[in-house]
Amino acid sequence: MQRVIRSLVIAVVLVCNAQSALAADQAASSPPSSNQPSLLKASPGLSLLPAAKEAVQPVAAIRIGVVDLNKASAESAMGKAAHDKIKAQQAKLQKQVETRKKQIEKFKSDTERQLPNLSPQQREAKQKEFQKKIEEFQKFGQQAEKELQAGQEKLTKELFEAIGKAAEQLGKDKGVAAIVINRELLYLGAGVEPVDLTADLIKELDTRQGAKR
Repeated sequence: MQRVIRSLVIAVVLVCNAQSALAADQAASSPPSSNQPSLLKASPGLSLLPAAKEAVQPVAAIRIGVVDLNKASAESAMGKAAHDKIKAQQAKLQKQVETRKKQIEKFKSDTERQLPNLSPQQREAKQKEFQKKIEEFQKFGQQAEKELQAGQEKLTKELFEAIGKAAEQLGKDKGVAAIVINRELLYLGAGVEPVDLTADLIKELDTRQGAKR
């Protein structure tokens, strides 16, 4: 009986040893699982080599044209001509106003001199006539101011339109990003280069004015 038991125990041990050896052989011959991380596989977004530094490119300054509009208006041929026209119109209207004023003053003096010899009805008539002349004088003065203002606005508009066209051409020729009026320029940031184009603008205006003649 003991021999039989011993034989069974030996048989079981031999079977277990055989299964262990078979499992070891299969593990050695099978390829590694794809789920296992590899130390040789690079992770996304990472590199063992240092990234190449980009070359720093110099930033070109932005060039802004600046003009003195008052100087351009006063010194350009077109600006001078516009100023002379306005001045001549103003002198003409002022002369007309002075003439009418003197006429009213004369009528007043003549009426005051005649008053002692006038009847109440005549005095009243003179008073109404004088009042009418005053109202006509006031209306003429208001009309003269409107006429002068309209003339100034017309000449100013023509001058500004000419300046705008000259500035557009000048901006293209000088290669500036924009042209602004000097009194409207309150701040310039880093990388902005102001360029005074007043003299060039006057020259461009004079050239255009001469071409129209």
